[in-house]
Amino acid sequence: MRSRFNINNYSNLGQRAITAFIGALVVVLGCIYSDWTYFLVFAVILGFSQMEFYKLSGLDGMLPLKSFGTFLGLLIFTLTFLIEKEQFRQEYLFLMFPLASLTFFIKLYRKTDKKPFTGVAYTFLGIFYVAVPFSLLNLAVFSVGDIYHYEILIGCLLILWACDTGAYFAGTKFGKTKLFERVSPKKSWEGFLGGAFSAIAVAFVLTRYFHVIEDWKWLVIAGIIIIAGTYGDLIESLFKRSIEIKDSGQILPGHGGFMDRFDGLLLSAPFITAFLKIF
Repeated sequence: MRSRFNINNYSNLGQRAITAFIGALVVVLGCIYSDWTYFLVFAVILGFSQMEFYKLSGLDGMLPLKSFGTFLGLLIFTLTFLIEKEQFRQEYLFLMFPLASLTFFIKLYRKTDKKPFTGVAYTFLGIFYVAVPFSLLNLAVFSVGDIYHYEILIGCLLILWACDTGAYFAGTKFGKTKLFERVSPKKSWEGFLGGAFSAIAVAFVLTRYFHVIEDWKWLVIAGIIIIAGTYGDLIESLFKRSIEIKDSGQILPGHGGFMDRFDGLLLSAPFITAFLKIF
């Protein structure tokens, strides 16, 4: 009798590899196929990531508006995408201000909330921390000639994944000198250097195949991801440590939750987008 495939039967490293392969395949194919499939894939990632953030906030005793906050986050992502595609005028972004203000009205009628403004603050923090960086990706992928270029996002993701993978294996094999022990005891300078080497190596490869931006920009993006991506990982670790949990979720075997997988992108995206729009 044939046994059914069960990812839980594999080691943690095996689970990480299987999940990473399937997830990367879905993301890469979604980005390459069309701008609309890119939109769909990252809208799903955004939604799960923001709900994870609100769930973790709830574990710490906060009461953000989970559904409404996620709706606002997805709306920002949708509006920026449609504006970049030139299907909506930029003025439609002003809709966000009155809609965001409804957060106060909703909290006003939540009689059981002892600290309503704390809930309001965490609702907006989820939007700023999760939804805004993902929405800025829309500006990045349309930053050259106002046309969707999947190469920009795929290139950034490959650099980010290479950095994470290099840091993981270098840290596991050689890690001795703690990078930021107070926040993440397992991270080491050896791992950081391994991740940096891998990211730069991938950036050099991208200069040979992805010519949508100048070669030197790939190297700058690699530098941004090495630094901002590492800090993004540390910041999420600080958030999780403050509420004494290991992973942001369990939906991705071997990786935890969506925030665990995309924490480096959350802090890198604003810097990458600003760089591409200015230079």
